[in-house]
Amino acid sequence: MASHRLVQYVGKRYGLRASEGLYDRLNVYYFVEGYALNDWPRLAKVAAEEISRLVAFDGDKASTGGGDGDGESHDSVVLEQEILTFLQSNEGRKEIDAASRALQDMGVHGIPKFIIEGSTMVDGAARPDVFVQIFREIEARGTVANGPVFGSILGLNEDVIERGSHSTETLSMS
Repeated sequence: MASHRLVQYVGKRYGLRASEGLYDRLNVYYFVEGYALNDWPRLAKVAAEEISRLVAFDGDKASTGGGDGDGESHDSVVLEQEILTFLQSNEGRKEIDAASRALQDMGVHGIPKFIIEGSTMVDGAARPDVFVQIFREIEARGTVANGPVFGSILGLNEDVIERGSHSTETLSMS
């Protein structure tokens, strides 16, 4: 629960690129390095380091949804304490509970699962041609049928959603 709440918090505060980067880092932290997600001091340290790296990589904190736009990374120690304080609270719990219920209602019980246009579900093991067909249909239609399923559930504002997680610039820099 704590790590899901943290990723949601980071998305709201720093944007989807930072939250997705943190999510990727936490997968390695847990599945590869073998650390517990309920060790809050260690989790806060790793998260602060990753967020600082991502914000500095973007070169402009204003583009990630947080900071003052001066291009310098956050003080990792201050950020670590902010994260630890957040983890000790219940902030974000109701949103994560609501997202879990929405997933259950949709019949999602495992990952990876992709939800496209809010209703088309594709298993992570699907062949690439399944995804190509879906995206070609959207492309031919010229519009996306529905918005993100979890944006409002998780409390993301429209600006964060519109900015998305990846741009041509960030993809070419990675």
